[in-house]
Amino acid sequence: MEARGKTETVIRGIAASRGIAYGQAFLYLQSELEIPRYHVEPSRRIAEIERFDQALITTRQQIAKIRQQVSENLSEDEALIFDAHQMVLEDQALIAETIREFESTGLNIETCFNAIAQRYISAFAEIDDEYLRERAADIKDVTGRLLHVLLGQTAKQLTELVERRIIVARDISPSESAGIDRSAALGIVTDNGSRTSHAVIVARSMKIASVVGARDLTTLVDDGDWLIVDGYEGLVILHPTEETLFRYGKIQKEKSTFESRLLAANELPPETLDGVHVTLRTNIEKSDEVALVKQYRGDGVGLYRTEFLYLSATTMPTEEQQYADYRAIAEGLAPAPVTIRTLDIGGDKPLPSNPGLIGPESNPFLGFRAIRLCLEHPEMFKEQLRAILRASAHGKVEVMYPMISGVTELEAANQRLAEAKAELRERGQAFDEKIRVGTMIEIPSAALTADLLAPHCQFFSIGTNDLIQYLLAIDRGNNRVASLYDPTHPAVLRVLQQVIDAAHQQRIKVSVCGEMAGDPALAPLLVGMGVDELSMTPPLLPAVKFVIRAMKFSDAEKLAHDALAQTDVQRTHELVDNFYKRVMAAD
Repeated sequence: MEARGKTETVIRGIAASRGIAYGQAFLYLQSELEIPRYHVEPSRRIAEIERFDQALITTRQQIAKIRQQVSENLSEDEALIFDAHQMVLEDQALIAETIREFESTGLNIETCFNAIAQRYISAFAEIDDEYLRERAADIKDVTGRLLHVLLGQTAKQLTELVERRIIVARDISPSESAGIDRSAALGIVTDNGSRTSHAVIVARSMKIASVVGARDLTTLVDDGDWLIVDGYEGLVILHPTEETLFRYGKIQKEKSTFESRLLAANELPPETLDGVHVTLRTNIEKSDEVALVKQYRGDGVGLYRTEFLYLSATTMPTEEQQYADYRAIAEGLAPAPVTIRTLDIGGDKPLPSNPGLIGPESNPFLGFRAIRLCLEHPEMFKEQLRAILRASAHGKVEVMYPMISGVTELEAANQRLAEAKAELRERGQAFDEKIRVGTMIEIPSAALTADLLAPHCQFFSIGTNDLIQYLLAIDRGNNRVASLYDPTHPAVLRVLQQVIDAAHQQRIKVSVCGEMAGDPALAPLLVGMGVDELSMTPPLLPAVKFVIRAMKFSDAEKLAHDALAQTDVQRTHELVDNFYKRVMAAD
């Protein structure tokens, strides 16, 4: 059946901001900036550098104005994005490299600045971590704005959106996001991007539906076309039929009621119907996300990724800088626990401050990274350990090592921790002498020797994302094999159970901090297998808490028992899905 003379088309993307929107498309397409290339006469070179300096000042002023607008129209949390933008413009390495490029080539400053900026953008774009990879958009946004100033051009703005429409774009930069009028935008859909892109952050702040990664939607949509955005399932329906509109009208009403129930349940403790408490903690990447942890009522932080401190600066963070950051989180969430993971960085996450520390690798996921890098550079490692230890005097802090492959590495890491403690005692600086030490279980060798690792630490945290990828030999970024990535594969479930059993036999806790933990359909399976804690990004917590409160622990145990007995992945999927549907239907 056709709607308005056009055939209904369904495009699947990534659900980014919950909600359902129906309206006409506002097609927003930014043209590529054309940068002239020419040689600057020697007599004009001082003036060319002065032109660059003035453009930096003008761009800083523009961003300060945008920041103020965002703070007034959205919130101070969203405005913090532009503090990072100002840091890019004040980055002495970026500025110095641009001037050196200019002095060595004699080419116009736009060409030189763009060449250096593209190196930074490419470095961040290749990072495996989704959140950090999206920061390439920050640098691209800032450099694009500076180039417009240098060229005397005005960038197209989303302020052109004056009536209620659904924004459809290839991508949306932070500066562009700042121009969105919340009263005019019904939803946002982008060809590119991820759940952590700035378009998504703005959409969530505005509480409007958003779908990203919708492939080439911009090539299918004309300005004014009617479409539905399903921010729950990650669907965009172009030219919806009357039947589809009727169905989505009912869905929208049901979802709105369900969202209200989720938020109401989130005020209550995460306990099963038969009285078993399940600890729900959060994964964060920046200290300013403490507010999110509190907003979603997490039981502290199960994973604080410290890489952002290293990747967002042009110089290596000092002990004092790290201490200030860790202390802010510990104090902000005390007395709830905060688990700080030591530096997890490798060839896929080049350090802007020291790109030669690791160097290029043909397979960085199996290379010189994480604990391997830290043990090779003990002073750098101990600097971070001292900062973590000092923060432990201000709250309940735990330290956790990434990518441990066996007992030798764990013992070596603990030795460095002991040295860091001794150094702080010498200084007379306070720390928690009984700080808990944890081990990430994300490499098959660690999982298979969990019983040997357990005596050397106080808890395990299973990183299911990498563990599954390594177990099944699947690169999730490879579209040809990504579909084979399956958390319910018999090998995955057996290994998880082995790790859980090994932990409990040694009387230590085990948590899961990968994507499985934040999936409300898989959380009951993990709880039934005996996982003590689940840790997830804060917005996922209400849905997981809701299902935990709607089920019996004894039923989850039976689900785990039945799932472990399966040999067929499809049958395991059915067991998990049917359990989830029964629990939700019964509530």
